[in-house]
Amino acid sequence: MATRVRSYSKINLGLAIGPARADGFHALTTLYQTLALRDTVTVSARRAVKTRLTLTANHRFVPADARNTAWKMVERCLDRLGVTAEVEISIEKNLPVQGGMGAGSANAAAALIGLERELGLALPGAARLALAAEVGSDVPLFLLGGAVLGLGRGEQVVPLPDLPVTACLVVVPELGVSTPQAFRDWDMKRGTGSRDHGEKDAGLTAMAETDRLRELSLAYASVYAELGTSGIVSGLNPEKKQEDSGIQSGARDDLAENTLLSLVRTGVENDFEQVVFPAYPSLREIKHVLMGTGSEAPALYAALSGSGSALFGLYRSEADARAAQQRVQSAAFETRVRTFVTETLPRAAYWERMFAG
Repeated sequence: MATRVRSYSKINLGLAIGPARADGFHALTTLYQTLALRDTVTVSARRAVKTRLTLTANHRFVPADARNTAWKMVERCLDRLGVTAEVEISIEKNLPVQGGMGAGSANAAAALIGLERELGLALPGAARLALAAEVGSDVPLFLLGGAVLGLGRGEQVVPLPDLPVTACLVVVPELGVSTPQAFRDWDMKRGTGSRDHGEKDAGLTAMAETDRLRELSLAYASVYAELGTSGIVSGLNPEKKQEDSGIQSGARDDLAENTLLSLVRTGVENDFEQVVFPAYPSLREIKHVLMGTGSEAPALYAALSGSGSALFGLYRSEADARAAQQRVQSAAFETRVRTFVTETLPRAAYWERMFAG
């Protein structure tokens, strides 16, 4: 019987871009957070004399061959396990393609998880993460779930204490943003992509950007470290527990709000906004509506996710998120948009809900 895996999405609470590395990738510091929005990946596998893969999807822009990250993941995992098998992968897409929500990367992680269950075999933990990093920068985070600090090019992942469940509105415009082009635009903006930029100045810029990444990674990690201390949860009685979460709902909402506000004070933001918004002004307008400054239901925080085009807002309650949804749906943008009210998905819930019935 085939294994159905819920392939969850992510947002970037913050993303800082550093200098280009020798391998062509940029150094990054990012805060990933998984969301309940998802695709579904179905995997069936059986041992065979020779490996044969087939992949189908309900979206015409999803490649059904070795270009697909799920295909790559399964093929390389079988090779590392020393196993040959006939594997069928089916991807039911609900998440946007090229939306900045990690859909393709999540599909790859889900395909790996489904393959392991089908075969009754798994790579050791470190080897799984190394394989995931080889397939794609965002893939390793989906082998952790919850709140994750991403370093390197995003593939070096460190699990952080979970942000309490927070209402989220995701807005998906009907336009695609090219991540490679966004990086090129960033390099030009910073001067590192300009031919007349001196090597000395470029080196100084790279050093400054590297220092900034280190500072932000420490600042972000320190905020999440406080989730386990009285710095953020002061005033909560740890002895008062509910069966579902261990914290009363009002206290949990306060904890989420305080954590997000602490992140804002660290300077959390998405650097891609500096180059993507000028190229796509409608995305800046959407963020403004998501923020809802001056309204009765303002966002605690709103940003572009990854390089876009998806944007998100985090709110005090589902009612506030739905009020923001009404604002977005009533606004006139240059591009059509889809909206999804969802919530952040902590690590425990991420794994508890992973396998679909």
